[in-house]
Amino acid sequence: MNAPLPPPPALRGRPLVVGILNVTPDSFHDGGQHEALDRALAQAAAMAQAGADWIDVGGESTRPGAAAVDAELELRRILPVIRALASGPLPVSVDTSKAAVAAAALRAGACIVNDVTGLADPEMAAVTADAQATVVMHMRGDPATMRDLTDYDDLVAEVRDHLLARAGRARSPQVWIDPGLGFAKTAAQSLSLLAHLDALVATGLPVLVGASRKSFIGATLGQPASADRLPGSLAAAAAAWQRGARALRVHDVAPTRQLLDLLAAVEAA
Repeated sequence: MNAPLPPPPALRGRPLVVGILNVTPDSFHDGGQHEALDRALAQAAAMAQAGADWIDVGGESTRPGAAAVDAELELRRILPVIRALASGPLPVSVDTSKAAVAAAALRAGACIVNDVTGLADPEMAAVTADAQATVVMHMRGDPATMRDLTDYDDLVAEVRDHLLARAGRARSPQVWIDPGLGFAKTAAQSLSLLAHLDALVATGLPVLVGASRKSFIGATLGQPASADRLPGSLAAAAAAWQRGARALRVHDVAPTRQLLDLLAAVEAA
């Protein structure tokens, strides 16, 4: 059985680091690197050694413009990895928007559902009853259309209210919210959400932020290649922690863990 998810850390305490494990050919930063089972498990072990608190396994790219895959293909990609990790030291989440995929992943040993569409699948709410935790992210449209859905009257309030409504559907003991940086948001809007993260923290739900290597960092810093965005990713992680985020979903566990541990140590001193 998968290790239990630790409770959300106290505000400004040691934040959780969620290691991204994409077993896809087309994810924006690490597509194709961990498709083989042995490479996926090696990456998971490396992230655990570096200080990850849980591993997030995804079998469908959600980068802008990514093509959708069917549930059967998604399951072929993720189930061997989840089964292998289920007896390991860390809890495992499944990054999926499909209720059927989430249900199968939970049976295979995952204990967290991470849904970038915020439970848009009408069957997903029922599936979350079998999970220790659900992460509800804000998104409009899908990867093919979300770049054209960035009009907001009040960005922060609309994202907050949407997340609260969707989080209310989840049936897990823990429910986390994620502002969805880069998902139906311009670079400026992603920065604004990061700057005003306290509005989400004030809901009382623990906040998870995924900024790692994303295009808003590249647009802000003039770094078009995701390989050159580690410094910006660390800056975004620091900004999120300082505004109350309790978990960071990242590609680069070791440097993020060191950054956040030092910030927490300074705070404690």
